[in-house]
Amino acid sequence: MIRLEKRPSPSRVWTVATPVLAVALTMVAGGILFAMLGKDPVAAIRIIFWDPLFNAQFASYSRPQLLVKAGPLILIATGLSLGFRAGIWNIGAEGQYIIGALCGAGVALALYPLDSFIVFPLMVLAGGLGGWAWAMIPALLKTRFRTNEILVSLLLVYVAEQILAAMALGLMRNPEGGGFPGSRNLQQYPAAANTELIAGTGMHWGVVTAFIAVIAAYVLLNRHMLGFQIRLTGQSPRAARFAGVNPNRLVTICLGASGALAGLAGLFEVSGPAGQVSIDFNQGYGFTAIIVAFLGRLHPVGILLAGLLMALTYIGGELAQFTLGVPAAAIQAFQGMLLFFLLGVDVLSNYRIRLGRRGVA
Repeated sequence: MIRLEKRPSPSRVWTVATPVLAVALTMVAGGILFAMLGKDPVAAIRIIFWDPLFNAQFASYSRPQLLVKAGPLILIATGLSLGFRAGIWNIGAEGQYIIGALCGAGVALALYPLDSFIVFPLMVLAGGLGGWAWAMIPALLKTRFRTNEILVSLLLVYVAEQILAAMALGLMRNPEGGGFPGSRNLQQYPAAANTELIAGTGMHWGVVTAFIAVIAAYVLLNRHMLGFQIRLTGQSPRAARFAGVNPNRLVTICLGASGALAGLAGLFEVSGPAGQVSIDFNQGYGFTAIIVAFLGRLHPVGILLAGLLMALTYIGGELAQFTLGVPAAAIQAFQGMLLFFLLGVDVLSNYRIRLGRRGVA
């Protein structure tokens, strides 16, 4: 008989080992999935994880794209991890990402064709404030009316998507676009463009901000009283209240920070790789960042590595679709398996597997 026995304290070894084990199990299960679809599983796994970095045919394009894809994932996941550590569940980062992009792009389009260095900083400010304001809706409802921040933040994603469609088809539509949906191309507006800082590397201001956010989160969690309050609240809410932690203040700070970082990610994306406000602007970064946060064990350095890994699956998945004809849905299922196995094997951090019957007292 197999049973689980509660550990006296979480295992440090398994805490580190479970992400590695989850990745390995995902490869095995993904290989089975690809084989069932009639694709060579070994070739599919190789294309996803190896070819983007080391295949000379693809690497020149794929390596810069690694930072382009990883930037928003790391930025959003870093903000989400602060709340997750405190037991505050912001599941609506995708909506905050969209609103941040709309607010930042709105500033650029309102100032067009002004050619001034002040345009891009104003866009950054508007993007961060837009994401923050959208996150304040579930924060205020949580602190005032005790609503569930999971449901409110998630449902607001669908509201944000409708606002995105309305803007792409209406107020922000390019007047010189021949009636097609979508805004002006911000990459063609020099004062508003988020261009590469080092040519051929994929490094832009969004990637730089993501690295800064990782460093700031590490310092906050390990060297600041607020970080102590976040960790204490997540481990023991009752002890946190006795220690004088204000739960409403913590909810506001954590949701606000995660919303602001998600909004910045949206702004850097719409002014850089995406280039314009369009109906299909959002690519699910806000939801994928949840996987990144947990794969990185809610630790800033772990999130940095997990973001690069998840970005690799994005790029490798596109290559697999192009070269092997793997369906896009299969790639999405492959990414979802990663979170499934991570949550599954994470049980080993808190429980031991025991064989045999339980002893009778």
